[in-house]
Amino acid sequence: MQLYRFEFAAMASRHELKLWAEHEPQVQEAAAAAIADVHRIERKYSRYRDDSVTSSINRAAGVAAVEIDAETRALLDYASACHALSQGAFDITSGVLRRAWDFRRDPPMLPDARTIEELLALIDWTAVVCESTRVYLPRAGMELDFGGIGKEYAADRAARICTDAGIVHGLVNLGGDVRVIGPQPDGTPWQIGIRHPRAEAVIASIPVREGALATSGDYQRFFEIDGARYCHVIDARTGWPVSAWQSVSVIAPLCTMAGSCATIAMLRARNAEAFLQEQGVDYLAIDREGVVHGTLARVPTEFKAST
Repeated sequence: MQLYRFEFAAMASRHELKLWAEHEPQVQEAAAAAIADVHRIERKYSRYRDDSVTSSINRAAGVAAVEIDAETRALLDYASACHALSQGAFDITSGVLRRAWDFRRDPPMLPDARTIEELLALIDWTAVVCESTRVYLPRAGMELDFGGIGKEYAADRAARICTDAGIVHGLVNLGGDVRVIGPQPDGTPWQIGIRHPRAEAVIASIPVREGALATSGDYQRFFEIDGARYCHVIDARTGWPVSAWQSVSVIAPLCTMAGSCATIAMLRARNAEAFLQEQGVDYLAIDREGVVHGTLARVPTEFKAST
């Protein structure tokens, strides 16, 4: 059996598949199908594409309902569950806040309170009319943004495609969101590194036999002003970035679950650990002072996600 590696770009990130197989045609076909599906999800849900489902829904805000398929409805249902678990802090209508927060601007600048207040009036998942085959944004200017769950969902889809093709040992890494397909052929787990949020180093290496690991942190898109760090993880209720945690990494059966749990934990601030314990997931969290918390701080010799 041989290990094959496939690298590709999508969703503004670099990705990698590591797949063990005995026959090259099998693994080539599986990888091609998995990569094609990641690109499909990007085309379908990217807010940057005029022909995406997301853009169609957003253009019709305040005007008309838009027909949706079962896949989109399932993602909306999951987003609704995340909204409830986060007590409203995770809201896929909060993408409008990018109009105020520009993390690429040089020099960086804080938005004024009036701008934030005006945008908060457009953020309200509870106002969205979501039926079995249609969705309607009731206020002109409202937007949906699947960015908080799209990449993780794509990782789960890619893993499913590979397993359906007969791959039983592999790893899907979509820009740091990892889904594991069984252990390596000799039974050993995959070692997944967790990045130190304040250094170009690995703070922990987690052995995973099955499941997923995803991280949410304040170090990917951010700027600093007067010693304060402002990151892209923004509380939809206030319009302002979180600051209680530097990063949160979560292991769960699915990458979608791991990613949303990590993000919601960042948003839940001081209640993060209680939330993660309620969800029954293993985690490693680094607070604003750099102190490490969580069950993964005591790295096990072998790990398999709970089901």
